[in-house]
Amino acid sequence: MAKRVNEIIIFVFVALFSKAIGAKPYWRTRWPIDRVSTECLTWQLAVEANNVRGWRIVPAHCLSHIEAYMTGGQYEQDVDYIVEQIESYVSELVVGEDGMDAWILDIDDTCLSNVIYYKKKKYGCEPYDPMAFKAWAMKGECPAIPGVLGLFSKLVKNGFKVFLITGRDEETLAPSTIANLHDQGFIGYERLTFRSPAYKGKSAVVYKSEIRKQIMEEGYRIWGNVGDQWTDLQGDCLGNRTFKLPNPMYCVP
Repeated sequence: MAKRVNEIIIFVFVALFSKAIGAKPYWRTRWPIDRVSTECLTWQLAVEANNVRGWRIVPAHCLSHIEAYMTGGQYEQDVDYIVEQIESYVSELVVGEDGMDAWILDIDDTCLSNVIYYKKKKYGCEPYDPMAFKAWAMKGECPAIPGVLGLFSKLVKNGFKVFLITGRDEETLAPSTIANLHDQGFIGYERLTFRSPAYKGKSAVVYKSEIRKQIMEEGYRIWGNVGDQWTDLQGDCLGNRTFKLPNPMYCVP
């Protein structure tokens, strides 16, 4: 009994003492914190959750954080994890015999990576440069994103029709993009759609919505839609499920 009373006294004393010194909640650590790093992590989370919209550049003080994320292995790990979720979903689907089961994939930083280009642009800390990006894309040197290439191959092998929809300009970037995709192993897709003159001036959401609508009007069933931009995954005719890949380097409004 005396032991129990002593335990209660000690407990009350600790509780009162903690309150008196303003102890932090139990889930907060007392380890030293890199405030810049945590601020940039918070910004990145807000961007990926679509709580920060229409942003133009990465905050300058976040350069090192974004560089480490994109080149230090975490980006690849995040993409691979999302691909695992997609493949788990795909395993539950039954492909029909009519050949009308479809998936939609974006190209830039979904199928093909532009990290090499954005390294020269301080990983998005510099404003978007359309002429410089066009020159880069015309080289046809974008490497495949390994996890997405593997997903693409499995979709095609399992009988899905894969439609690639890109915001790249049809008149100037079609030849180099087609060759780039082929060289990187993206072979066997059903159709590749570029932004034609008819869609110039239209937002990404409107443009891609109209293309998806056309696909569905042809009788295809869109089971999934994968992109790195929220504008890839908004609008009409999205399909049964959407999957957002990480991209803290730029935002397509």
